[in-house]
Amino acid sequence: MDIPTQSEVLLREAGYQTWAWTGASPPVTCFESATLIGFVHVFSTASDLLENWEAAQQRVLSRHAPALKAAGAKAWNVYSVLLTSELAPGLQWRVERLEEDFTLTRKIARTAIQTVEDLANALLPLGPIRAQPILEDADIARRLRSRAKDIPVEALNAFLGDMNPDAVVEIFGSRP
Repeated sequence: MDIPTQSEVLLREAGYQTWAWTGASPPVTCFESATLIGFVHVFSTASDLLENWEAAQQRVLSRHAPALKAAGAKAWNVYSVLLTSELAPGLQWRVERLEEDFTLTRKIARTAIQTVEDLANALLPLGPIRAQPILEDADIARRLRSRAKDIPVEALNAFLGDMNPDAVVEIFGSRP
């Protein structure tokens, strides 16, 4: 999988402007929204990531310093995304622990980025909140009846049935 290209695709889908900075080796995927700025760095191995992330971060921040200074409050919300496709179970905890280092940027650091789903999960903190409520196969009328204890039974029956709305209003209006 081409992590830089897929990063651009996913970040654009999340509403970011993206561009590649080819002046870095390897190239860096840059992204920006109205509220944050970030840089995706892809390393060949977990060891390479652990040894070189600070220099890569410093290089990209130095290069973009004028734009960051002009960004105002957004400059306080800069992300370094540090990724590798290597499966490195022995180093995974060390890589992920980089997220606790808030020096210069916030960090997202992951190993084992093998699929688009892995990448999407790594970038999840940068995306919009997605709530997908799980609704079981439930009888809505039964659930409503169990929760509407203060509503008269005949009013609930009228509401849940196919009664004329004016008749339902009349039932609600006739109760003290």
